[in-house]
Amino acid sequence: MRNHTKLTEFILLGIPQTEGLETLLLVIFSFIYLFTLLGNLLILLAIVSSSTLHTPMYFFLGLLSIFDMLFPSVSCPKMLLYLSGQGRAISYKGCAAQLFFYHFLGSSEGCLYSVMAYDRFVAICHPLKYMLIMRPGVCVGLVMAAWLVVCLHATILTSITFQLPYCGPNRVHHFFCDIPAILPLACADSSLAQRVGSTNVGFLALMLWLSVCVSYMRIGIAILRIRSAEGRQKAFSTCSAHLTAILCAYGPVIIVYLQLTPNPLLGAMVQLLNNIVSPMLNSLIYSLRNEEVKRSLKRVFHNVVSTALE
Repeated sequence: MRNHTKLTEFILLGIPQTEGLETLLLVIFSFIYLFTLLGNLLILLAIVSSSTLHTPMYFFLGLLSIFDMLFPSVSCPKMLLYLSGQGRAISYKGCAAQLFFYHFLGSSEGCLYSVMAYDRFVAICHPLKYMLIMRPGVCVGLVMAAWLVVCLHATILTSITFQLPYCGPNRVHHFFCDIPAILPLACADSSLAQRVGSTNVGFLALMLWLSVCVSYMRIGIAILRIRSAEGRQKAFSTCSAHLTAILCAYGPVIIVYLQLTPNPLLGAMVQLLNNIVSPMLNSLIYSLRNEEVKRSLKRVFHNVVSTALE
């Protein structure tokens, strides 16, 4: 790869059609990024500090909070740097690392949504066997299997992208390094890499989406069979936050893929929603809609205030 590559860095051109708005965008995205880190850190703290939340459901929610802190950190710090006027250059290796971790962490979140949907399916459809089926070894095994799959997925995407020679130009028409923005800069035919990349991403996304749909179809049927309205409401409330988070994650992507004519500005906006806004919304969704998390957070704040006053 090094023998064929003449470029040592790429230039990130940023969000299309936002010239002159750098200061405003810097303030907005800095606030969103800091809120995302703080919100997800508080959820993680609430889960770790409360023994009543040491269950499979909250184990997965804690992992989601970690991913929601790491995922925007792939692209946001670099974007904030060039919005503040500190240069738009990113090294060749830095670009490759950004692409790898973007797909690794993004796919990890997708797999985690599927695992969480399965967890809710077991909790509602097989409540008496829940702790037996979702025992700690199974939970860890599901997560490790997902990580192996997404690591292979991200490695394939990064390899097919950066095995091509890049000898100029080096101007990336995007705010971070992603396959559609990098491949047009290759000095060789990139059609095969584009097809492999699209097939890889599309197949994994389709499988994850179908797994979520199957779990929630079974959950919906089980909820409809519950006779009491209170029972149906309780069962639905355990899934509503997760469903909302899934819609926030998949909704923008579906909008982009339904476009007849690709729009660079809309594509960038959707990537911003996925990379930066959705991780922030997840912290709001799970903290505001989950009574147990709210109670745990209140206890944490109470303990912190009591310690400070002492």
